[in-house]
This record gives sequence, structure tokens and C-alpha cells, in this order.
Amino acid sequence: MVVCVGVAGWKRKAVGRMVADLNAGVAPRFVGDAASAIRLARSRNGAVGVWPSRAPNGLARRARAAGVPLVRIEDGFIRSSGLGAQCHPPASIVLDRAGVHFDPSRPSDLENLLAGGRFGSALLERSERLVRQIVDLGVTKYNLAGEAPCAALVEGAGRRIVLVVGQVEDDLSVRLGGAGVAGNLDLLRRARAAEPDAMILYRPHPDVEAGHRKGLLSDHEVLRHADHVVRGQALPALLSSVDAVHVLTSLTGFEALLRGREVVTHGQPFYAGWGLTRDLTPPPRRGRRLSLAELAAAALILYPRYIDPRSGEPCSPETLVAWLGHPTKSRPALLPWFRRRLGEARRGVSRLGLEPGQAARA
Repeated sequence: MVVCVGVAGWKRKAVGRMVADLNAGVAPRFVGDAASAIRLARSRNGAVGVWPSRAPNGLARRARAAGVPLVRIEDGFIRSSGLGAQCHPPASIVLDRAGVHFDPSRPSDLENLLAGGRFGSALLERSERLVRQIVDLGVTKYNLAGEAPCAALVEGAGRRIVLVVGQVEDDLSVRLGGAGVAGNLDLLRRARAAEPDAMILYRPHPDVEAGHRKGLLSDHEVLRHADHVVRGQALPALLSSVDAVHVLTSLTGFEALLRGREVVTHGQPFYAGWGLTRDLTPPPRRGRRLSLAELAAAALILYPRYIDPRSGEPCSPETLVAWLGHPTKSRPALLPWFRRRLGEARRGVSRLGLEPGQAARA
């Protein structure tokens, strides 16, 4: 049995289905504290599953002392049609017994797959087809609606066009894999120093723009280092319009690799260190040179677990990508609607304290 702790109530149904798939169909138990999780898991000869950003203090130490395995649960890399911060449930998760993919200080199950996995021809052919499907259908992690970038900006500039991707500044991936970069403004400064002649576009993180998370910059601050702030654009179209992407640990770098773009990493994301990116602070241990098909096979096929959003049953990544690429219209659920409105109110309050400035809409 898997006993889960630190999993928000609104995502337990979806997470439970995917953890049950791991556990021979046995539904996990959800509890609210470390002591209960360890006691119940130990009594059933099971494991504790935890969402790392909500882990109770001392959980890893206490589980180790009790001899109870710990499994970290995180969103998969193709997640949903809508933001997790707005309570849209995940349709994929990863379950990692070794570590967590965004902590470069120690190996994770994903890193071990990438470092030592054997990728047969059938798997690589499947991976290549999956990548083509993702690109052709314009699928990303959150699949947010948006407009195409302004053609006048991206087609006639006559300069190298670089996208800098903002992040949630207190996100665990930034705290653990940020390699000393002090937030979004520092990332922008570093990108400008590395690309002095480029046209730089800055894209704020959707959770930050929606008013849910930390990392909001005023346009005035951004435009000291970037040429334009881009908001409201569909990410696949934006990625297809740039020459390179600079990231800290953002999954957008992985999505850019799938689309054949140059990727420069300032932090240490899971996809850095395998010969596919230009890494300004190379991660420890890594060094095997991988193909894009090998990276995608591990990250999208072997590592995550998926459910069909319609049925809740386990499914393949291809099934989920097909659904996300052709979503059906439905009435928004009450909780995501409320979270969206709450974020809008927070964003309005936050912007009152930021220095005003003008940004072009790319």
C-alpha cells in the first residue's frame, strides 16, 4: 500500500488513480501528517508518497529511521488543460523513489534512466512519433489558449530573437536547481549579458501572471533588459517564432528542444547535461550524450504515469496528447473558476505596488 501525505484535496482523486496503477490497482490512503503516514505504511509493509513542496518537516528522516520507503510525487511534463494553480487536476504524475527530477544535488529515477538506460529501436521510433504528435498538435504542459505572436515583431526584426522564460521564484525547482541565479530579474540580466545584440522577449510565468505565485516584475524592470514583454501568446507558436530560449529550470526549455530550438540553461533542469543544451552551469554527474528521442523516451514514456481525463483510466501518453490537442468544450468547474478570479484580484493588488511602465504586446 502507498500512503500519501502532502497531496492537496482537489487533486487526490486523479493522483489516487495514477498511484493505484503503480500499486496493482490498490487505491492509496491519504493522510494529513507524517506520523500517521509512516505508521500506516509501516503496518501495511507499504511506502509513503509525498508531494515534495508540501512535505511535512522531517518526513524523509523519520521515514528512513522507520525503514519505510519514500516516493516523491510530482506533476508529469504533459499535465492538463489549465493551470494547476487554478486547481485543474493533473492527468499525469511522476513517482520517484530515488529523489526528484528537479533536485540536481542527487540522482533521481529520471536521471538514472537517462544516464544508464538502454533505448531500443522500437522505443526510439515511438518516441519520435510522440514528439511529432506533440509538435503537430501544439501540446505543452498546461495547454493554455493564446494568440499567435505579432508577425511584424517576429518576422521582420532582422535580429536574433531570444525568449527568456520567467518562473515562480519560490518554486522548489528554482530553489534546488537555480544554480545561484537570484530570481527572474537576475535571469534577465544574465540573458542580456549573454545576448547583447539580440531582440529579447520576456514571458512571465502563467502562475505568476495569474496572480497565484511569487515572481511578478513590473514592465519597467523588465524593459531595462528586454525589448518586449509577451503576454497572451500560445506557447507553441511563440517557440516556433524564436531562435533561442534562455531558461533557469523551466520546462519550457524541454518544450523548446522538442521543437528544435536552441536552449541555454542558467540553472540545472533535468534535461541539461546530456549534450542537447548549452549549459552555463553544467549539472553534476551527467555527461552521457543523448539524442532528443532518447531524452523524450525517458521523460515522456518511461518515467510518468497518465490517465485519460474522460474516463479516469490509465492511458498512454499518445492518448492524452491526442485529447489535449483536440479538447472538448465544457463548463468550467467551480473551483478553477474561483481560483482564477482570486488570482485576478491578487494580481491587481500586486501591480499597484509595481513601478508603471509600457511594454509592447508581441
